[in-house]
Amino acid sequence: MFPFITLTDGVINLRPFEFGEENNLYKTVRESIPELEPWMSWANEKYTTETALSFITITRAYWSNASMYAFAITDAQTGALLGGCSLSHIHPVYHFCNLGYWVRTSRRGEGIAGRSAKLAARFAFEKANLIRAEVVIAVGNEASKRVAEKAGAHYEGILLNRMVVGAQVCDAYMFSLLPSDFGLVARL
Repeated sequence: MFPFITLTDGVINLRPFEFGEENNLYKTVRESIPELEPWMSWANEKYTTETALSFITITRAYWSNASMYAFAITDAQTGALLGGCSLSHIHPVYHFCNLGYWVRTSRRGEGIAGRSAKLAARFAFEKANLIRAEVVIAVGNEASKRVAEKAGAHYEGILLNRMVVGAQVCDAYMFSLLPSDFGLVARL
């Protein structure tokens, strides 16, 4: 287990989601449903404050047993909630994970997702002892693909039938970030 932590680059902070912010998370997600729903199955009209509270509860428990690290993205100056970034599907044998991100609609285009991806990946390599962070993006999600490219992730190709979004089976772009991208050596 790794203790709860806050990461920062001076512009954004990444920290665990906190109990008591479920209404803020709900509002942030609801603002962004039109942009998120085509790519993230959980982001839909059924999303409620109870959904947000359940997410916070589950992700804090997963953090405690080191099976997932879900970060709230916040503005480093104001503390405003900007979105979410996570390290999920952590493989216990091969030491890699999935890295995902989303940013609220009113703050898109500011480089927040790329900053978040870099901070989360660095955490994965320095603190969680992972050797690879995969960014798997449904073909067609050009905004997320641009984030991976701008974050310096390695494009590895298109994986056929790699993911399901809603009820649709999708091919996916595969990108990766590695410890060497941050001047680090992979270690276990």
